[in-house]
Amino acid sequence: MPGFEVIGKEEEKEILDVLKNKTLFRYEFDEQRHGIYKVEEFEREFAQYCGVNHALAVSSGTAALKVALAALGVGPGDEVITQGFTFVATWEAIFDAGAIPVFAEIDDTLCMDTDDIAKKVSPRTRAIIPVHMCGSQARIVEIMEEADRLNIPVIEDTAQACGGKLKGKSLGSFGKMGTFSFDSVKTMTTGEGGMVITDDRNLFVRASEYHDHGHDHDPDVGRGLEKRSFIGFNCRMMELQGALGLAQLKKLDNVILARQRENKARIKEALTKIDQISFRNILDPQGDIASFLMFFLPTQEKAMAFNGVLSGEGCPTVYWYDNTWHYYERWEHLLGEKSLIRTGYPFKTESGEPRCGYDAGSLPKTEKLLSTCLTIPININMEEQIPKIFNAIEKAARVL
Repeated sequence: MPGFEVIGKEEEKEILDVLKNKTLFRYEFDEQRHGIYKVEEFEREFAQYCGVNHALAVSSGTAALKVALAALGVGPGDEVITQGFTFVATWEAIFDAGAIPVFAEIDDTLCMDTDDIAKKVSPRTRAIIPVHMCGSQARIVEIMEEADRLNIPVIEDTAQACGGKLKGKSLGSFGKMGTFSFDSVKTMTTGEGGMVITDDRNLFVRASEYHDHGHDHDPDVGRGLEKRSFIGFNCRMMELQGALGLAQLKKLDNVILARQRENKARIKEALTKIDQISFRNILDPQGDIASFLMFFLPTQEKAMAFNGVLSGEGCPTVYWYDNTWHYYERWEHLLGEKSLIRTGYPFKTESGEPRCGYDAGSLPKTEKLLSTCLTIPININMEEQIPKIFNAIEKAARVL
Protein backbone atom coordinates (compact mmCIF):
# COMPACT_ATOMS: atom_id res chain seq x y z
CA MET A 1 0.00 0.00 0.00
CA PRO A 2 2.62 2.44 -1.18
CA GLY A 3 1.32 5.97 -1.92
CA PHE A 4 4.18 7.42 0.12
CA GLU A 5 6.65 5.89 -2.33
CA VAL A 6 5.74 8.40 -5.03
CA ILE A 7 5.54 11.58 -2.97
CA GLY A 8 7.46 14.21 -4.91
CA LYS A 9 7.37 17.61 -6.56
CA GLU A 10 3.68 17.36 -7.43
CA GLU A 11 2.68 17.01 -3.77
CA GLU A 12 5.13 19.75 -2.82
CA LYS A 13 3.56 22.18 -5.31
CA GLU A 14 0.03 21.52 -4.06
CA ILE A 15 1.09 22.00 -0.43
CA LEU A 16 2.97 25.21 -1.20
CA ASP A 17 -0.21 26.62 -2.73
CA VAL A 18 -1.82 26.20 0.68
CA LEU A 19 1.10 27.52 2.71
CA LYS A 20 1.37 30.65 0.57
CA ASN A 21 -2.20 31.52 1.47
CA LYS A 22 -1.69 30.57 5.14
CA THR A 23 -5.15 29.01 5.14
CA LEU A 24 -5.26 25.48 6.51
CA PHE A 25 -8.98 25.30 7.30
CA ARG A 26 -11.24 23.97 4.56
CA TYR A 27 -13.98 26.56 5.14
CA GLU A 28 -14.17 30.42 5.16
CA PHE A 29 -11.20 32.87 4.85
CA ASP A 30 -12.36 33.54 1.28
CA GLU A 31 -10.39 36.75 0.71
CA GLN A 32 -6.96 35.37 1.54
CA ARG A 33 -7.42 32.09 -0.32
CA HIS A 34 -7.13 33.62 -3.81
CA GLY A 35 -9.57 31.03 -5.10
CA ILE A 36 -7.70 28.02 -3.69
CA TYR A 37 -9.89 25.39 -2.00
CA LYS A 38 -7.90 22.17 -2.02
CA VAL A 39 -10.32 19.95 -0.07
CA GLU A 40 -13.26 21.04 -2.18
CA GLU A 41 -11.28 20.42 -5.36
CA PHE A 42 -10.15 17.01 -4.08
CA GLU A 43 -13.76 16.05 -3.33
CA ARG A 44 -14.88 17.10 -6.80
CA GLU A 45 -12.11 15.19 -8.59
CA PHE A 46 -12.49 12.09 -6.41
CA ALA A 47 -16.24 11.96 -7.08
CA GLN A 48 -15.56 12.23 -10.81
CA TYR A 49 -12.91 9.49 -10.57
CA CYS A 50 -15.35 7.14 -8.82
CA GLY A 51 -18.24 8.04 -11.11
CA VAL A 52 -20.52 9.28 -8.32
CA ASN A 53 -22.40 12.49 -7.65
CA HIS A 54 -20.93 13.38 -4.27
CA ALA A 55 -17.72 12.98 -2.26
CA LEU A 56 -17.02 14.25 1.24
CA ALA A 57 -13.43 14.41 2.49
CA VAL A 58 -12.99 13.58 6.18
CA SER A 59 -10.20 13.23 8.73
CA SER A 60 -9.65 9.46 8.45
CA GLY A 61 -11.03 6.23 7.04
CA THR A 62 -12.45 5.48 10.48
CA ALA A 63 -14.18 8.86 10.48
CA ALA A 64 -15.59 8.03 7.03
CA LEU A 65 -17.30 4.96 8.48
CA LYS A 66 -18.54 6.95 11.48
CA VAL A 67 -19.97 9.67 9.23
CA ALA A 68 -21.63 7.18 6.87
CA LEU A 69 -23.29 5.33 9.75
CA ALA A 70 -24.52 8.62 11.20
CA ALA A 71 -25.92 9.73 7.84
CA LEU A 72 -27.89 6.48 7.64
CA GLY A 73 -29.23 7.01 11.15
CA VAL A 74 -27.62 3.90 12.63
CA GLY A 75 -27.53 4.03 16.42
CA PRO A 76 -28.24 2.30 19.75
CA GLY A 77 -30.34 -0.83 19.47
CA ASP A 78 -29.26 -1.44 15.87
CA GLU A 79 -27.06 -4.19 14.45
CA VAL A 80 -24.64 -3.93 11.55
CA ILE A 81 -23.29 -6.96 9.69
CA THR A 82 -19.64 -6.91 8.68
CA GLN A 83 -16.92 -9.54 8.25
CA GLY A 84 -14.45 -11.22 10.58
CA PHE A 85 -11.46 -10.38 8.39
CA THR A 86 -11.07 -6.62 8.30
CA PHE A 87 -9.21 -3.86 10.09
CA VAL A 88 -10.53 -3.15 13.59
CA ALA A 89 -11.77 0.30 12.50
CA THR A 90 -14.72 -1.30 10.68
CA TRP A 91 -16.31 -2.62 13.85
CA GLU A 92 -14.94 0.13 16.11
CA ALA A 93 -17.01 2.61 14.10
CA ILE A 94 -20.11 0.44 14.52
CA PHE A 95 -19.62 0.39 18.29
CA ASP A 96 -18.97 4.14 18.25
CA ALA A 97 -22.35 4.66 16.61
CA GLY A 98 -23.93 2.80 19.51
CA ALA A 99 -24.78 -0.19 17.33
CA ILE A 100 -23.63 -3.79 17.64
CA PRO A 101 -21.35 -5.43 15.05
CA VAL A 102 -22.39 -8.88 13.84
CA PHE A 103 -19.62 -10.82 12.11
CA ALA A 104 -20.11 -12.85 8.94
CA GLU A 105 -17.78 -15.41 7.38
CA ILE A 106 -15.54 -14.75 4.38
CA ASP A 107 -15.29 -16.93 1.27
CA ASP A 108 -12.56 -17.62 -1.28
CA THR A 109 -12.53 -13.95 -2.28
CA LEU A 110 -11.35 -13.32 1.31
CA CYS A 111 -14.26 -10.89 1.55
CA MET A 112 -17.78 -11.28 2.91
CA ASP A 113 -19.51 -14.61 2.28
CA THR A 114 -22.80 -13.62 0.67
CA ASP A 115 -24.43 -16.87 1.79
CA ASP A 116 -23.79 -15.99 5.43
CA ILE A 117 -25.67 -12.68 5.35
CA ALA A 118 -29.15 -14.19 5.68
CA LYS A 119 -27.95 -16.23 8.66
CA LYS A 120 -26.78 -13.10 10.47
CA VAL A 121 -29.74 -10.82 9.72
CA SER A 122 -32.15 -9.98 12.54
CA PRO A 123 -35.05 -7.54 12.92
CA ARG A 124 -32.47 -5.08 14.33
CA THR A 125 -30.13 -5.16 11.30
CA ARG A 126 -29.82 -1.62 9.94
CA ALA A 127 -26.79 -1.83 7.63
CA ILE A 128 -24.32 -4.21 6.00
CA ILE A 129 -20.64 -3.28 5.66
CA PRO A 130 -18.76 -5.57 3.27
CA VAL A 131 -15.02 -4.87 3.05
CA HIS A 132 -13.09 -4.94 -0.23
CA MET A 133 -10.23 -6.52 1.63
CA CYS A 134 -6.59 -6.29 0.58
CA GLY A 135 -7.22 -4.51 -2.71
CA SER A 136 -9.70 -6.81 -4.39
CA GLN A 137 -13.44 -7.08 -4.86
CA ALA A 138 -16.03 -8.45 -2.51
CA ARG A 139 -19.00 -10.13 -4.22
CA ILE A 140 -20.63 -6.73 -4.15
CA VAL A 141 -23.18 -7.41 -6.90
CA GLU A 142 -24.54 -10.44 -5.03
CA ILE A 143 -24.31 -8.61 -1.71
CA MET A 144 -26.35 -5.73 -3.14
CA GLU A 145 -28.95 -8.15 -4.47
CA GLU A 146 -29.31 -9.74 -1.05
CA ALA A 147 -29.33 -6.37 0.72
CA ASP A 148 -31.96 -4.99 -1.65
CA ARG A 149 -34.08 -8.08 -1.07
CA LEU A 150 -33.84 -7.46 2.66
CA ASN A 151 -34.21 -3.67 2.24
CA ILE A 152 -30.99 -3.03 4.19
CA PRO A 153 -28.53 -0.29 3.09
CA VAL A 154 -24.93 -1.18 2.25
CA ILE A 155 -21.83 0.82 3.18
CA GLU A 156 -18.80 -0.38 1.22
CA ASP A 157 -15.61 -0.25 3.26
CA THR A 158 -13.14 0.47 0.47
CA ALA A 159 -10.29 1.58 2.74
CA GLN A 160 -7.92 -1.01 1.25
CA ALA A 161 -9.12 -0.91 -2.35
CA CYS A 162 -8.99 2.68 -3.54
CA GLY A 163 -8.90 2.62 -7.35
CA GLY A 164 -10.38 -0.86 -7.54
CA LYS A 165 -13.16 -1.69 -9.96
CA LEU A 166 -15.58 -4.49 -10.81
CA LYS A 167 -16.44 -4.72 -14.50
CA GLY A 168 -15.48 -1.07 -14.92
CA LYS A 169 -17.50 0.28 -11.99
CA SER A 170 -15.58 1.77 -9.08
CA LEU A 171 -15.57 -0.11 -5.80
CA GLY A 172 -17.35 2.02 -3.24
CA SER A 173 -19.98 3.16 -5.76
CA PHE A 174 -22.28 0.11 -5.59
CA GLY A 175 -23.78 0.66 -2.13
CA LYS A 176 -25.70 3.53 -0.59
CA MET A 177 -22.34 4.90 0.57
CA GLY A 178 -18.68 4.02 0.13
CA THR A 179 -15.81 4.86 2.47
CA PHE A 180 -12.08 5.21 1.82
CA SER A 181 -8.88 5.65 3.83
CA PHE A 182 -5.84 7.70 2.87
CA ASP A 183 -3.67 6.94 5.90
CA SER A 184 0.11 6.73 5.85
CA VAL A 185 0.35 3.28 4.22
CA LYS A 186 -2.65 3.30 1.90
CA THR A 187 -2.55 3.05 -1.90
CA MET A 188 -2.84 6.81 -2.12
CA THR A 189 -2.07 8.75 1.02
CA THR A 190 -2.69 12.10 2.67
CA GLY A 191 -0.97 10.99 5.87
CA GLU A 192 -4.34 10.75 7.55
CA GLY A 193 -7.66 11.28 5.85
CA GLY A 194 -10.61 9.57 4.26
CA MET A 195 -13.55 10.00 1.92
CA VAL A 196 -17.26 9.22 1.85
CA ILE A 197 -18.97 8.85 -1.54
CA THR A 198 -22.61 8.53 -2.50
CA ASP A 199 -25.09 9.21 -5.28
CA ASP A 200 -27.78 10.13 -2.75
CA ARG A 201 -28.02 13.92 -2.31
CA ASN A 202 -29.88 13.64 0.98
CA LEU A 203 -27.28 11.29 2.49
CA PHE A 204 -24.50 13.57 1.29
CA VAL A 205 -26.07 16.62 2.96
CA ARG A 206 -26.57 14.71 6.20
CA ALA A 207 -22.97 13.46 6.11
CA SER A 208 -21.59 16.91 5.27
CA GLU A 209 -23.45 18.57 8.10
CA TYR A 210 -22.67 15.84 10.62
CA HIS A 211 -18.94 15.93 9.91
CA ASP A 212 -18.87 19.68 10.71
CA HIS A 213 -20.70 19.86 14.06
CA GLY A 214 -24.09 19.84 12.33
CA HIS A 215 -23.59 23.18 10.54
CA ASP A 216 -25.95 23.50 7.59
CA HIS A 217 -23.36 25.30 5.40
CA ASP A 218 -25.80 27.99 4.34
CA PRO A 219 -23.89 30.04 1.71
CA ASP A 220 -25.94 33.14 2.47
CA VAL A 221 -24.71 33.52 6.06
CA GLY A 222 -21.22 33.76 7.49
CA ARG A 223 -19.39 30.98 9.23
CA GLY A 224 -20.58 30.81 12.83
CA LEU A 225 -24.07 32.08 11.97
CA GLU A 226 -25.16 28.82 10.34
CA LYS A 227 -28.04 26.78 11.75
CA ARG A 228 -28.12 23.12 12.69
CA SER A 229 -30.78 20.48 12.06
CA PHE A 230 -29.07 17.94 14.36
CA ILE A 231 -25.98 17.52 16.48
CA GLY A 232 -22.77 16.50 14.76
CA PHE A 233 -19.09 15.98 15.31
CA ASN A 234 -15.75 17.18 13.92
CA CYS A 235 -14.42 14.90 11.19
CA ARG A 236 -13.16 17.59 8.80
CA MET A 237 -10.19 17.25 6.45
CA MET A 238 -7.79 20.19 6.35
CA GLU A 239 -6.34 21.86 3.28
CA LEU A 240 -2.88 20.26 3.52
CA GLN A 241 -4.45 16.82 3.31
CA GLY A 242 -6.62 17.89 0.40
CA ALA A 243 -3.53 19.18 -1.39
CA LEU A 244 -1.75 15.84 -0.98
CA GLY A 245 -4.86 14.00 -2.13
CA LEU A 246 -5.06 15.98 -5.36
CA ALA A 247 -1.48 15.13 -6.29
CA GLN A 248 -1.80 11.48 -5.30
CA LEU A 249 -5.07 10.99 -7.17
CA LYS A 250 -3.39 12.10 -10.40
CA LYS A 251 -0.80 9.34 -9.94
CA LEU A 252 -3.19 6.60 -8.87
CA ASP A 253 -3.92 4.81 -12.15
CA ASN A 254 -0.89 5.42 -14.34
CA VAL A 255 1.84 5.23 -11.70
CA ILE A 256 0.74 3.50 -8.48
CA LEU A 257 -1.67 0.88 -9.78
CA ALA A 258 0.16 0.25 -13.05
CA ARG A 259 3.42 -0.59 -11.31
CA GLN A 260 1.76 -2.60 -8.56
CA ARG A 261 0.00 -4.73 -11.16
CA GLU A 262 3.22 -5.30 -13.04
CA ASN A 263 5.08 -6.35 -9.89
CA LYS A 264 2.28 -8.61 -8.71
CA ALA A 265 2.06 -10.37 -12.08
CA ARG A 266 5.79 -11.13 -12.04
CA ILE A 267 5.71 -12.65 -8.57
CA LYS A 268 2.50 -14.56 -9.20
CA GLU A 269 4.04 -16.15 -12.29
CA ALA A 270 6.81 -17.58 -10.11
CA LEU A 271 4.30 -18.98 -7.60
CA THR A 272 2.13 -20.46 -10.36
CA LYS A 273 4.88 -22.98 -11.08
CA ILE A 274 4.27 -24.63 -7.69
CA ASP A 275 1.40 -27.08 -8.09
CA GLN A 276 0.43 -27.10 -4.40
CA ILE A 277 -0.31 -23.38 -4.40
CA SER A 278 -3.73 -21.96 -5.24
CA PHE A 279 -4.72 -18.32 -5.38
CA ARG A 280 -7.37 -16.06 -3.97
CA ASN A 281 -10.47 -15.82 -6.13
CA ILE A 282 -10.34 -12.37 -7.75
CA LEU A 283 -13.64 -11.65 -9.43
CA ASP A 284 -12.20 -9.14 -11.91
CA PRO A 285 -8.39 -9.28 -12.25
CA GLN A 286 -8.34 -6.06 -14.30
CA GLY A 287 -10.01 -4.22 -11.42
CA ASP A 288 -7.70 -5.59 -8.73
CA ILE A 289 -5.42 -2.84 -7.41
CA ALA A 290 -2.70 -5.47 -6.85
CA SER A 291 -1.63 -4.27 -3.41
CA PHE A 292 -1.39 -7.83 -2.08
CA LEU A 293 -0.68 -11.24 -3.58
CA MET A 294 -2.65 -13.77 -1.54
CA PHE A 295 -2.28 -17.52 -1.99
CA PHE A 296 -3.10 -20.78 -0.23
CA LEU A 297 -1.17 -23.91 0.70
CA PRO A 298 -2.98 -27.25 1.19
CA THR A 299 -2.50 -27.27 4.98
CA GLN A 300 -1.57 -24.92 7.78
CA GLU A 301 1.63 -26.90 8.37
CA LYS A 302 2.72 -26.43 4.77
CA ALA A 303 1.84 -22.74 4.91
CA MET A 304 4.03 -22.32 7.99
CA ALA A 305 6.88 -24.27 6.42
CA PHE A 306 6.71 -22.26 3.21
CA ASN A 307 6.64 -18.98 5.12
CA GLY A 308 9.50 -20.14 7.30
CA VAL A 309 11.79 -20.44 4.29
CA LEU A 310 10.66 -17.12 2.83
CA SER A 311 11.29 -15.42 6.18
CA GLY A 312 14.71 -16.99 6.43
CA GLU A 313 15.55 -15.49 3.05
CA GLY A 314 14.44 -12.03 4.18
CA CYS A 315 11.10 -12.15 2.37
CA PRO A 316 8.47 -12.82 5.05
CA THR A 317 4.81 -12.97 4.09
CA VAL A 318 1.88 -11.60 6.05
CA TYR A 319 0.17 -14.46 7.91
CA TRP A 320 -3.25 -13.00 8.65
CA TYR A 321 -4.15 -15.94 10.88
CA ASP A 322 -1.80 -14.52 13.54
CA ASN A 323 -2.53 -10.87 12.80
CA THR A 324 -3.93 -8.96 15.78
CA TRP A 325 -5.29 -6.02 13.76
CA HIS A 326 -7.29 -7.80 11.07
CA TYR A 327 -8.60 -11.20 12.22
CA TYR A 328 -11.54 -11.88 14.53
CA GLU A 329 -9.84 -14.62 16.54
CA ARG A 330 -6.94 -12.28 17.45
CA TRP A 331 -9.08 -9.37 18.64
CA GLU A 332 -8.43 -10.04 22.30
CA HIS A 333 -10.02 -6.76 23.37
CA LEU A 334 -13.23 -7.73 21.56
CA LEU A 335 -13.36 -11.34 22.74
CA GLY A 336 -12.31 -10.29 26.24
CA GLU A 337 -14.90 -7.49 26.41
CA LYS A 338 -12.32 -4.88 27.39
CA SER A 339 -13.60 -1.33 27.77
CA LEU A 340 -12.54 1.95 29.42
CA ILE A 341 -16.14 2.79 30.31
CA ARG A 342 -17.03 2.11 33.96
CA THR A 343 -20.20 0.18 33.05
CA GLY A 344 -18.41 -2.10 30.59
CA TYR A 345 -20.24 -0.56 27.63
CA PRO A 346 -20.51 -1.48 24.74
CA PHE A 347 -20.52 -5.05 26.04
CA LYS A 348 -22.79 -4.36 29.00
CA THR A 349 -25.73 -2.13 29.76
CA GLU A 350 -25.65 0.58 32.41
CA SER A 351 -27.11 -1.90 34.90
CA GLY A 352 -24.39 -4.45 34.10
CA GLU A 353 -26.49 -6.78 31.99
CA PRO A 354 -24.88 -8.37 28.90
CA ARG A 355 -25.46 -6.26 25.78
CA CYS A 356 -23.35 -8.23 23.28
CA GLY A 357 -20.61 -10.82 23.38
CA TYR A 358 -18.25 -12.62 21.02
CA ASP A 359 -16.97 -16.18 21.17
CA ALA A 360 -13.80 -17.70 19.78
CA GLY A 361 -14.42 -20.34 17.13
CA SER A 362 -17.61 -18.76 15.81
CA LEU A 363 -16.23 -18.23 12.27
CA PRO A 364 -14.87 -21.65 11.28
CA LYS A 365 -14.83 -20.99 7.53
CA THR A 366 -12.83 -17.79 8.04
CA GLU A 367 -10.44 -19.62 10.35
CA LYS A 368 -9.83 -22.42 7.84
CA LEU A 369 -9.16 -20.00 4.97
CA LEU A 370 -6.79 -17.74 6.87
CA SER A 371 -4.86 -20.59 8.49
CA THR A 372 -3.57 -21.69 5.08
CA CYS A 373 -3.24 -18.25 3.48
CA LEU A 374 0.00 -16.35 2.93
CA THR A 375 0.30 -12.82 1.56
CA ILE A 376 3.12 -10.99 -0.20
CA PRO A 377 2.69 -7.20 0.03
CA ILE A 378 3.18 -5.47 -3.31
CA ASN A 379 4.90 -2.09 -3.53
CA ILE A 380 5.81 0.23 -6.37
CA ASN A 381 9.59 0.17 -6.12
CA MET A 382 10.46 -3.53 -5.99
CA GLU A 383 13.33 -3.69 -8.46
CA GLU A 384 15.81 -4.93 -5.87
CA GLN A 385 13.31 -6.96 -3.87
CA ILE A 386 11.77 -9.09 -6.63
CA PRO A 387 14.92 -11.12 -7.45
CA LYS A 388 15.22 -11.95 -3.73
CA ILE A 389 11.59 -13.04 -3.70
CA PHE A 390 12.14 -15.26 -6.74
CA ASN A 391 15.07 -16.93 -5.01
CA ALA A 392 13.12 -17.38 -1.78
CA ILE A 393 10.15 -18.91 -3.60
CA GLU A 394 12.42 -21.39 -5.36
CA LYS A 395 13.90 -22.51 -2.04
CA ALA A 396 10.55 -22.60 -0.27
CA ALA A 397 9.08 -24.88 -2.94
CA ARG A 398 11.50 -27.60 -1.85
CA VAL A 399 9.83 -27.98 1.58
CA LEU A 400 6.43 -28.89 0.11
